[in-house]
Amino acid sequence: MSSHTVYRFKPYNLGRWIVWTLFALVLLVSPLLWTSSLSMTMLSQMGIGIIVCLSYNMLLGQGGMLSFGHAVYPGLGAFGAIHALNFVAAGSLSIPVSLIPIVGGVSGLIVAVLLGAVTTKKSGTTFAMITLGIGALVFSMSLMLPEFFGGEGGISSNRVIGEPVMGITFGPQIQVYYLIALYCFVSTVLMYAFTQTPLGRMLNAVRDNPERVEFIGYDTQRVRYISFMVAGFFAGIAGGLVALNNEIVTAEVMSAERSGAYLLFTFVGGALFFFGPIIGAVLMVLAEVLLHEMTKAWLLYLGVGFLAMVMYAPGGFASLLMMNMRVAAFGFMRRLWAVYLALFSAAFTALVGISVMVEMVYHRKLNEALGPTMTYWRAEINTDSPMAWMGAGLLTLIGIGLFEVARRRFVARWSAVQDDIEAELRRRSAL
Repeated sequence: MSSHTVYRFKPYNLGRWIVWTLFALVLLVSPLLWTSSLSMTMLSQMGIGIIVCLSYNMLLGQGGMLSFGHAVYPGLGAFGAIHALNFVAAGSLSIPVSLIPIVGGVSGLIVAVLLGAVTTKKSGTTFAMITLGIGALVFSMSLMLPEFFGGEGGISSNRVIGEPVMGITFGPQIQVYYLIALYCFVSTVLMYAFTQTPLGRMLNAVRDNPERVEFIGYDTQRVRYISFMVAGFFAGIAGGLVALNNEIVTAEVMSAERSGAYLLFTFVGGALFFFGPIIGAVLMVLAEVLLHEMTKAWLLYLGVGFLAMVMYAPGGFASLLMMNMRVAAFGFMRRLWAVYLALFSAAFTALVGISVMVEMVYHRKLNEALGPTMTYWRAEINTDSPMAWMGAGLLTLIGIGLFEVARRRFVARWSAVQDDIEAELRRRSAL
């Protein structure tokens, strides 16, 4: 029998190309739509946050490794990058400013090679406790080694050095943003490509069933270690971008608060989905910049929101988005618009009442010298007036009551929609 060549047609994943194209367009167009200096700063921070949250999700979401010290790797990457930038300015190192983030990536990789050899020997709770201890150890070193970390003042530099290349000096923030956007897009593509490799798939298997992985002959510690190093490299790139963007690096970039923020917002965005940390990074910047400026109680709101996500949406915003996209794909979303509107309206009413009471408490405790009158959404409220407290409490009770009614109707409608989707799936499988 003669041999012959068999050709098989493998169609392109058009949806994937559309998603990546839209992602690139968003990065390109965003600074043209929001042109203020605050918007440019926030967009730059979002690009950096996307990289570091995605790198953290390589540990948490893909590998099941809960780390309490991930800020060490972008932090030391930032210090390595800013020292390299100072060497370039002094003429002792010849490297383009645009490649300084790669220096940060290499710094993060080196640190991950050293620390990962210790941390990845264990998994689960033990791994989490080791990372917590290492994070505290490295942060304490920042005050013990001022020659490298610069003490409390940190290390500063100037990114505008050397001759301009095609008019690019990285002086204007718009130029720095597009450099961050380039690194953000390339890093996101590479990290997604990692999830599609055999190593990335094996990391998922180590997360789900490490005993079975060891039974078939794979070294789970080696899988975790290699993935840990990859995550450290991309976290270091984010740190290098921080050094270029801020032109100063302090020990705060390695603090436990930073590590906690990466954990919190990666979870809120959706650790089980690749694009979840992207949502989380955007929310992180919005919370730390806008919410922080709007109210002194921003940490309280953030904590309550995180608890609500853990209790009612443990899959994060990404899971909520995917569930509703599934409903929309079957054409049943029109059956949920009314209950969604009622649910959000009731929730908004309750939140307004609660926030008024919280702001009045904060005003009386922290701004007592300014008098009893405070401004809430351009409305003046007298915190000494019993009517203000009664009105806020009544608004809260009405909102909670309406929310409970809307929630019950939503649950019933949602269950009916899910039953119809299952029936449609059975009908299609029978054809």
